[in-house]
Amino acid sequence: MKKYLGIELGSTRIKAVLIDEQYAPIVSGEYSWESTFLGGYWTYSLDDVQTGVQTAYAALAKNYREKTGEILTALDGLGVSAMMHGYLAFDKNDTLLVPFRTWRNTTTEQSAAALTELFGFNIPQRWSIAHLYQAVLGSEPHIGDISYLTTLSGYVHSRLTGEKVLGVGDASGMFPVSNDGYDVEMAGKFRELTGLDITKIMPQVLKAGENAGTLTAEGAKWIDPSGSLIHGAPACPPEGDAGTGMVATNSIAAHTGNVSAGTSVFAMLVLEKPLSMLYTEVDMVTTPTGLPVAMIHCNSCTSDLDAWVKLLGEAATLMGAEFDKTTLYNALFGIALKGEQDGGGLLNYNYYSGEPITELTYGRPLFTRLPDSRLSLADFMRVQLYSCIATLKIGMDILIEKEQVRLDLLTGHGGFFKVPKVGQTIMADVLNIPVAVMESAGEGGAWGIALLSAYMSHSEKQSLEEFLSVVFSEATCIRTPPNEKNKDGINRFIQRYLYGLDIERTAVRVLN
Repeated sequence: MKKYLGIELGSTRIKAVLIDEQYAPIVSGEYSWESTFLGGYWTYSLDDVQTGVQTAYAALAKNYREKTGEILTALDGLGVSAMMHGYLAFDKNDTLLVPFRTWRNTTTEQSAAALTELFGFNIPQRWSIAHLYQAVLGSEPHIGDISYLTTLSGYVHSRLTGEKVLGVGDASGMFPVSNDGYDVEMAGKFRELTGLDITKIMPQVLKAGENAGTLTAEGAKWIDPSGSLIHGAPACPPEGDAGTGMVATNSIAAHTGNVSAGTSVFAMLVLEKPLSMLYTEVDMVTTPTGLPVAMIHCNSCTSDLDAWVKLLGEAATLMGAEFDKTTLYNALFGIALKGEQDGGGLLNYNYYSGEPITELTYGRPLFTRLPDSRLSLADFMRVQLYSCIATLKIGMDILIEKEQVRLDLLTGHGGFFKVPKVGQTIMADVLNIPVAVMESAGEGGAWGIALLSAYMSHSEKQSLEEFLSVVFSEATCIRTPPNEKNKDGINRFIQRYLYGLDIERTAVRVLN
């Protein structure tokens, strides 16, 4: 049996998945973690990165031994996926120069705006190049010592293989790409502006199917300190969570799209032609094969929702109720479908951090209502779910209404869809687009990067699109169309949401 390992470092968990030659998951393991706010930045320590990967892999290996009676020693391939963007800067000795600055930081407004104007290309705040230029503008002393700049997936991949490379999808969130590499003209403009040559300090760009090195003896020990894992397995190019989400939902062809909804929410729409103009709300990235993708990214999604569910669960426990977490979520999500179409006049902002789409530098979770609003549990939960994707809708409307982007189906994955049918029903209604959820997408990006690892042995004979058509040929997919009856009520909620943004802006200004 062939075995391919996929590891994904998400914002709340690190997951490892092992798949077989039929591309079905064999076993998995995971590790929960959270970012910390340190020195003005959201960050994760690199010690936690190693601990998390080792813990997730150890759980996977233990589950494999219990399931098969064998010790996991050899792999036929492996790959690493992680949160995109951010800032990991190293010197010539591979020493980290400043703590990892993640995608969640919104401290680069000045640099992102300046680079967008310079390039004539939207540079979002979370992109690596925005973090780099902001450090230049701030005259941070480490700038002169930078030898290598990468993302989280690129860092872990380098620890496993010794190779400083990156998949084109993840690379396109560091710096704009064209013709299979970083855009030469823009790289030249940045060099003239700062004296820094990004083509020398950023990873080499690779496409899906290309060889990205092999697991070294040191890398095998890094992931498996027990010494059972043998080195030598080929590694696919490391990718960002957006790219592996596209793979895990078979959304890499034109007119397809996927949405990942968890701590953050982002939609990826594969384009057949460039957009007519620049939009600061729309990121232009690529699929793992280099096709253009319009990305709508929102920093906050389910964190505020989870906090409210936890609070309501505490209230139920206080009254003597006994239940598990799944039962609690199923009950509260289910009642949301019984709420009024417009959410009963309630209003919620789920912003844990800043949100560039609505021009907010910082976030302040906020629930408010008018004296005559209908405060019921059903309406409250419906508005909680609405607020998770309201900002996403603002960005999506640009693509669907202004640019007339054709989207036949949006395939969802992530925690927002864990309760059967509820999340996808709400999202289909709010976005006015059919939404599907695949049973196979439950393993998420870890499964997606494992598939990219398996694809390496097929890449000379098949395109990635052809390969995935085989993988998904028998996949079970639940499709939910938008309900036209809810359209007017949702439009009233969105208008209320847009008008009420001044309340959120005031909260940001006043509540420090």
